[in-house]
Amino acid sequence: MLRRCRIGLVVLTLAVSPAWSAESVPESKWEAWFDGSTLRNWVPTDFETGGRVHVEPTFRDGRAAIILEKAPTLTGFNWAGAEKPPRTGYELELEAMRLEGGDFFCGLTFPVGPGVCSLIVGGWGGMVVGISSIDGDDASGNETTQGMEFADHRWYRIRVRVTPAKLEAWIDDVPKIEVTLAGKRLSLRPGEIEKSLPLGVASYQTRAAIRGVRLRRL
Repeated sequence: MLRRCRIGLVVLTLAVSPAWSAESVPESKWEAWFDGSTLRNWVPTDFETGGRVHVEPTFRDGRAAIILEKAPTLTGFNWAGAEKPPRTGYELELEAMRLEGGDFFCGLTFPVGPGVCSLIVGGWGGMVVGISSIDGDDASGNETTQGMEFADHRWYRIRVRVTPAKLEAWIDDVPKIEVTLAGKRLSLRPGEIEKSLPLGVASYQTRAAIRGVRLRRL
């Protein structure tokens, strides 16, 4: 379970920001951040006991996926491209599938203004969804904590939106998280997840598949 991971602390104190409706801001086209055949611009994250990360070109439906092999703790990949990920005013989307295991199959670490946080999908025995961390409380015990059942071998579309005022997240286009950032302190849990910076995807004691990583600016 995620509580066993020691994840590095990155603290963000957010000042009051003016409200900004992302829907009112023109959106650019989606940019593919996975080329569908290689780990170009990504590297396997150097977790101490991490499993193998590789691309299967025809994993499902003739489409490629990045496979995170099951490990004693974390397995993942993080951004290493020359272009820096945006810190606000963007949406990031991917599809994730749990293949084997009982903990999170998508731990998405991403920038939020000058800081960073993680969206955990399927943690704490396979059902918890939430943000780690808010005001020192991780995804199992803050305002975003919720339960959701996940089936093995099924794709879930995961999307986050970051604006100066809010952090939002959807799973299969169903709203799951809405956090007003003013006055909130966001951080990563202490330990290895810090190696996912500046942007990364990880699983914990779980074999997972990731595809369709893409980004658009608002």
